[in-house]
Amino acid sequence: MTDLRIEPVEDETGLRDWRHVHNLIVPPAAMSLDEVRERSGRNRLENAYLGDVLVGCSTVRPPEDGVVTVIARVLPEFRRRGYGDALYENGLTRARALGAGAIETVVLAANSDGVRFAEARGFVETERYVLDGESDLWITLRRA
Repeated sequence: MTDLRIEPVEDETGLRDWRHVHNLIVPPAAMSLDEVRERSGRNRLENAYLGDVLVGCSTVRPPEDGVVTVIARVLPEFRRRGYGDALYENGLTRARALGAGAIETVVLAANSDGVRFAEARGFVETERYVLDGESDLWITLRRA
């Protein structure tokens, strides 16, 4: 895993790569490039590459009432190799620097790999919800 490189999203290529991973992992919340651009102004978006190959992305949302949201996504063909851990640990470092009192993550309930990943790292479900006008179930998990 020494070739894994985690980079902030800073240009159009980074935006497109982040969007690709995000939309593949959470198709019900698929985003346009303009939506990703807007999100990058509010959140820390990063991509993970193995050499030159895109393997995942992450989002760190700034604190809200002391809670920072950290989301790590890894493409299915690269899972169970430690890349999610690297993305997650990188996100935790950012969250701590932002003064997080607690860490949350949000996972599409249908993404059983993502739910298991979060639970294995000490996250506990705090909420299940469906967004207005939609039918997909989301889970918020928190780790103190």
